[in-house]
Amino acid sequence: MNEQAVDLHGAASAEITPFRCIEGDVDKGCLLICDHACNAFPGGPEALGLGLDQLERHIAYDIGAAAVTERLSALISAPAVLSGFSRLLIDPNRGLDDPTLVMQLSDGAVIPANRHLDEAERARRVRLYYEPYHSTIDARIDAAIDAGTPPTLFSIHSFTPHWKGRPRPWHATVLWDRDTRLPLPLVEGLRQEEELVIGENVPYSGELKGDSLYRHGTARGLAHALIEIRQDLIADETGQKEWAERLAGILTRLFQEPTYANEFRTIRHYGSQADANED
Repeated sequence: MNEQAVDLHGAASAEITPFRCIEGDVDKGCLLICDHACNAFPGGPEALGLGLDQLERHIAYDIGAAAVTERLSALISAPAVLSGFSRLLIDPNRGLDDPTLVMQLSDGAVIPANRHLDEAERARRVRLYYEPYHSTIDARIDAAIDAGTPPTLFSIHSFTPHWKGRPRPWHATVLWDRDTRLPLPLVEGLRQEEELVIGENVPYSGELKGDSLYRHGTARGLAHALIEIRQDLIADETGQKEWAERLAGILTRLFQEPTYANEFRTIRHYGSQADANED
């Protein structure tokens, strides 16, 4: 795909790729996922129809999430898959039948490139970006299962400190659907630090059929959780390092505890892969 893109700092790059992988130790039994890692858009701001300032906002990517993922991967030696394109191109954390799969309006910004999107362009984005990203996650999961270590999925996102003029009180929140194996001890671990305000399934719900963790976690019976970290807390290297180390400490303890480790590696059948592929 020889398309011009804009990276996180607005510099032109030669091409845009649907995903980026960080190698790690499959035996750790963990796969990190970052669905909104990047704000790259084919052709850059001009093709999108927005100014560069809009691509630097949360509407284009999850600020700080990629850096936390990278640091966490290094700390716990876990492999990771990160998206290589902006959520404004197509949102990999939405099912294919979700009306917000390709946003036309996001937090007050009209997205000109998406206003009159036809089915052919939508299908092209699915084929070139959405499916290769998810297929890569599937391939990593399949390889881990084949190696005898079904992976626990840990997805890293970030959320804005304010929404529609109201401050959000949480430092971080944990989202999940039906599987509580990782979310509950993760929440408990985070709340050991009394100064942290930790939410559960806020400001978004983890019960979104067709989202990334539904497809790869719920439908495949794998333990999983999604963390949302407030963006002002991970906007710089100091905050990114602090949160990566905090999460590494909690996850390491859990994976070293035999009861949790055995639970995490058990495949439970909450849904089916066919169900996930239909979304």
